[in-house]
Amino acid sequence: MKLADEYILCQPEKYQSIVLHLISIFERELPDLELLFKWGVPYFYYKKKPFCYLAPNYKKNFIDAGFARGFLLKRNQGYLVDEKRKTVKSLRYFSLEDIDNAILEDVIREAQSLYQ
Repeated sequence: MKLADEYILCQPEKYQSIVLHLISIFERELPDLELLFKWGVPYFYYKKKPFCYLAPNYKKNFIDAGFARGFLLKRNQGYLVDEKRKTVKSLRYFSLEDIDNAILEDVIREAQSLYQ
């Protein structure tokens, strides 16, 4: 079993269900992604470069889907969080019901275009 898979399976159910749903959307939209375990969290790589991490924040009860080149994203700014980070912008999910697949898919497609 891969380290990323082990990590996900050890998460509390709330976080596990969010992460598993996010992974299914990412893999459907961009089958060439590689899910690795980097910097202590599941991290998608695209074309061997960091693409997006999935990190739980237990203190504030959310999953952060942080896009490595998020500062270059133009669309969906009302949904992306930067918290004074210089390169990463993220989508935050407090529950499975918070996930808007259409927005996530659009952000994934726009992020992919940054790797051409």
